[in-house]
Amino acid sequence: MFKKFWIAGALATLGSMVWMLSAQSPAQKVITDSLKAMGVSDVKTLTLYGEGGDGFVGQQRNPTGDYWRWYNDSYVVRSYDFDAKGFRTKRTHWEGANPPGGGAGTTTPAPIQQQDQITMANNFNAQVEMAMTPVGFLKMAAANNASMTSKTEKGKKYTVLSYPIDGGDGKQVYKTTVNGYIDSANMVQKVEVMISDNFLGDVSWNAVFTDWKDWGNGVKFPSKIVQRQWDPRIFELSVTNLKVNAPVDLAPPATKGGAKGAPAGAGAAKGAGPGAAKGGAAPAPLPVSEDLGNGAWLYINAYTSVIVEMKDHILLIEGSQNDAYIEGLLAEAKRLVPNKPVRYVINTHFHFDHTGGLRALVAEGTTIVTHERNKGLFERVIAQPHKLVPDKLEKMSPHPKLKVEYVGEKHTFTDGSQTVETYAIRGSTHSEGMMIVYLPKQKILWNTDEFNVNNVAPTAPVDAPNGYQVNLLSEVERLGLQIERHIPAHLPAGNRKVGAQELYFMAGRDK
Repeated sequence: MFKKFWIAGALATLGSMVWMLSAQSPAQKVITDSLKAMGVSDVKTLTLYGEGGDGFVGQQRNPTGDYWRWYNDSYVVRSYDFDAKGFRTKRTHWEGANPPGGGAGTTTPAPIQQQDQITMANNFNAQVEMAMTPVGFLKMAAANNASMTSKTEKGKKYTVLSYPIDGGDGKQVYKTTVNGYIDSANMVQKVEVMISDNFLGDVSWNAVFTDWKDWGNGVKFPSKIVQRQWDPRIFELSVTNLKVNAPVDLAPPATKGGAKGAPAGAGAAKGAGPGAAKGGAAPAPLPVSEDLGNGAWLYINAYTSVIVEMKDHILLIEGSQNDAYIEGLLAEAKRLVPNKPVRYVINTHFHFDHTGGLRALVAEGTTIVTHERNKGLFERVIAQPHKLVPDKLEKMSPHPKLKVEYVGEKHTFTDGSQTVETYAIRGSTHSEGMMIVYLPKQKILWNTDEFNVNNVAPTAPVDAPNGYQVNLLSEVERLGLQIERHIPAHLPAGNRKVGAQELYFMAGRDK
């Protein structure tokens, strides 16, 4: 009797086991097998130590270089808590580019910083960062009921696990997919997601994992992680040690020594770009224009541009931000100068917050005027698809032909009465091929990022002048420009006017 009961119970148990196995989807089995192959099935937290570098998307000094500015050393890179869905970043962080430079900084070189930051995976960028480790991806794939396909890349076959995710910043939202590529040894070799950028369009943000090693206790993990957005690198880490299931403190750190939030590289990831596209954005502030005299107007709408009336057309200085910004700029230009086409837009440098509106101007038939150092960049970028967040140009069929005019050290636009001059400034550590724009009739110098003035005007030479301002003043003197007013793309508080003397003070000089 007992024997029969045992057999019946065993059969019932076996039947339950068979049901459980059959209930596990093929994708879930791949996840289970991968976690087991890496020895991390029971990992709830993961702490990575190492060194590397990161940067800001679209802010590099070289238009064809990596998004590089910072080096990181002797730091706990990330402590992940996969159950709590957050991570802590502690690092020693300094500018390591040689020569130093690029955007998203106000001094050159920037000082060494000690950073301690908490990031919770409650937005798109942070969720993707959580997925950009092999363990994090598998945990999120399991939680999001991933689907499974197969793909061959460079002759190698992969099982691809995929799950949907909402991209964007909450204002501009689009549907996209996180994909993880798993090889025949059940190791996650790459994680990739398509994102939208105002300037670049639909591009890949991916992490590639290489140099796998056994870290002890059967745990296998890559010792090299490289993230890219489009082609350039945005983050690189050489792992020197790791710990599993060590406690992770996700309490917000004291603000002393570093800012809270996502690390520089992650925070700059272009899931949405510097501003939301038309349709998903909150209403922009009403545009303001200031009459600069002699047929020129300053357009102010977070950033600034200049509208110049020529004899038979309109010339614009800078096509910043996004479609919404350009829509306002064009409306104001056509109100001030009716019945004339917008023929040219001067682009001072390639950084994405100053190029994000150029596609809308290409749709208008406008010719982009930029430095020859940017040759090839705009042709390639304007050809990129913008299907995740279709912009004005993407919706046009056929697309208007891109028109670009590359200029060198100096270029002059004149109709015999109105004159606009561009100069490539030497020694810029912000961007190679940086141009400034001079309006000789108005005696105005317009710049982007070379002279970001203080909210309060200095009344005497500053003690520690910024390298940007020192170099700009040197260039102004070399070129012999007669200036009465400086206009930056980023105005100070209250949009106050900046006189010629202020640059001298900011460069540490009286005159």
